[in-house]
Amino acid sequence: MQHLGDIRHDWTEAEVKALFELPFNDLMFQAQTVHRQNFDPNEVQVSTLLSIKTGACPEDCKYCPQSGHYNTGLEKERLMQVEKVLEKAKKAKETGSTRFCMGAAWKHPADKDMPYVIEMVKRVKELGLETCMTLGMLDESKANQLADAGLDYYNHNLDTSPEFYDKIITTRTYQDRLDTLQNVRDSGMKICSGGILGMGETAKDRYGLLMQLANMPVQPESVPINMLVKVEGTPLENVDDLDHLDFIRTIAVARIMMPKSHVRLSAGREKMSDEMQAMTFFAGANSIFYGECLLTTPNPETHRDIQLFRKLGINMEQRISDSDATQEAALMNDLQKQQDREHFYEA
Repeated sequence: MQHLGDIRHDWTEAEVKALFELPFNDLMFQAQTVHRQNFDPNEVQVSTLLSIKTGACPEDCKYCPQSGHYNTGLEKERLMQVEKVLEKAKKAKETGSTRFCMGAAWKHPADKDMPYVIEMVKRVKELGLETCMTLGMLDESKANQLADAGLDYYNHNLDTSPEFYDKIITTRTYQDRLDTLQNVRDSGMKICSGGILGMGETAKDRYGLLMQLANMPVQPESVPINMLVKVEGTPLENVDDLDHLDFIRTIAVARIMMPKSHVRLSAGREKMSDEMQAMTFFAGANSIFYGECLLTTPNPETHRDIQLFRKLGINMEQRISDSDATQEAALMNDLQKQQDREHFYEA
């Protein structure tokens, strides 16, 4: 007999639809029950995401300002130097992040770039941080190279359901994405994979996305759920806004279907009120991206996250070797500096 909170890989559309259609309070209760079975309900894992190579991507993802197919005014940048990446990683660690994620706007990494990204992985790990990269598609060889370098996680989102996918992207197939995830899993790395809500998809497409993720032979360890950030110049700049309750429902269903995965509140947080973010944490989200920028779109400033955590009594999941006291002192010092600045204005 199956119980609430069991890890399953055989979810059907009818079962997922039934979860989405539960009365809201019942859905939230189930999600919170599953969450408490597997995680500290008052703890959130914190990651920082850095764009190590920006713009001029050959893919045509309709949501993405980094695509070379659209004119969004984004300044293109070459692959960042290793030492500059390390500076950003050190700052991320000082402000509480336990995982440092590095993203490059590529269809796939070129052979000539692999030594640099491998060096980044090794040097960031030496700081005591978990590492994650998103570099586009990976073949078996490149996945193994990254795994051998010690990369902990590889991010490659499915974005949406198989049925809606070609309405959003035509330059790579859904199977291409699944193949990359299989290469990552076979290499021994952990998987970070999720999707984007608010791209004009139907509720059925949200069911399909979560089924694809949950029904993998091993569920992703990290599942980022993004809310579309509409960027002028992209084909989705005028898509209808997503109902926030639909977003929260998706977080809750993701928690029920993937009980042991970290469900990450990702892009779109800048548009979310404190109350909405609090509801997503109650629904089972227990990971965020921290900092002022998420690749190339805005993210709530670090001090706002600290203030919200304090209001909600949420602690940051600890991994790094610094003592709790040192960590807390650094964060409170950062918050005090921000509050001091807010007490003065330019005359």
